[in-house]
Amino acid sequence: MTSTRPVRLLLADDEHLIRGALAALLSLEDDLMVVAEAATGPEALAMARAHAPDVAVLDLQMPGADGVKVATSLRAELPGCHVLIVTSHGRPGHLKRALAAGVRGFVPKTVSAQRLAEIIRTVHAGHRYVDPELAADAISAGDSPLTAREAEVLELAADGAPVAEIAERAALSQGTVRNYLSSAASKLGAENRHTAVRLARERGWV
Repeated sequence: MTSTRPVRLLLADDEHLIRGALAALLSLEDDLMVVAEAATGPEALAMARAHAPDVAVLDLQMPGADGVKVATSLRAELPGCHVLIVTSHGRPGHLKRALAAGVRGFVPKTVSAQRLAEIIRTVHAGHRYVDPELAADAISAGDSPLTAREAEVLELAADGAPVAEIAERAALSQGTVRNYLSSAASKLGAENRHTAVRLARERGWV
């Protein structure tokens, strides 16, 4: 009987307790091996470049860069690394962004370690796994009405930055930024940009 190489894993989650527990549980599986851990998006990318894992298990929301942004970079730099996102905020827009970024798996943090191990194997084999409940929510929610630019400007406005700062960061004129913010608020039925940011975040569109 020939022994096969274990699936090499990168775990990225800014909650150290959760990441540590997950690493310990997955390491109990004979065919899985945790080769690197990370607490932020940039750290996850650095670890992936250094260790070239087979599967990256990423938290959706991490400091520095979220799981979808990390997945986008990994797809370009390490196409052989499959990405599985785990999240406690499974909003419809997040799933659609993740799939567009080439993510192979998308599951809630409520999944058991044993089930997660099975899904990791599925993803490593080149298949896709999306939690059925999250998929149903995404289908019923419909697509984001925001253009890519509107979503980008709205995201830059999320921390309450003034229009001048948003314009500088987005390389746009202040008038154009105001137009994008106004258009986004109108599409979302929001009375101001702060409400627009909240509504877009609730639906996972930014």
